[in-house]
Amino acid sequence: MNAFNRFRFTLPLALGSVLALSAAAPLAFAADPANDANDTPKGDSDQPVTDTWITTKVKTELATTDGVKSMDVDVKTVNGTVMLTGMLASETAVQKAVAAARSVKGVKNVDASGLKAGGTATTRR
Repeated sequence: MNAFNRFRFTLPLALGSVLALSAAAPLAFAADPANDANDTPKGDSDQPVTDTWITTKVKTELATTDGVKSMDVDVKTVNGTVMLTGMLASETAVQKAVAAARSVKGVKNVDASGLKAGGTATTRR
């Protein structure tokens, strides 16, 4: 079997495995009594899968928003509240970033108190 045919066979198999595992993860989390909401430490989410999805969608929205340098904005979501931090070029860019975050389904609140305007972005490490 040449390399191309091997790739054609193993890629669908690998993708199927990843999809099956990702579909089972929320079920395993929900079924674990150790993940009871009463035991959740402050700052951790009661809905980590949903929050991860929201964070990903917000980052995607920021990447496609004109006037917003998405790499200059950090996004964190806890229980549907999106926290934006970073430095953008203008107040207009900050407003666009907040509007983009609010447009995502599942976002309950946007905290942009850590998102500043008017300076140059700091270098990421």
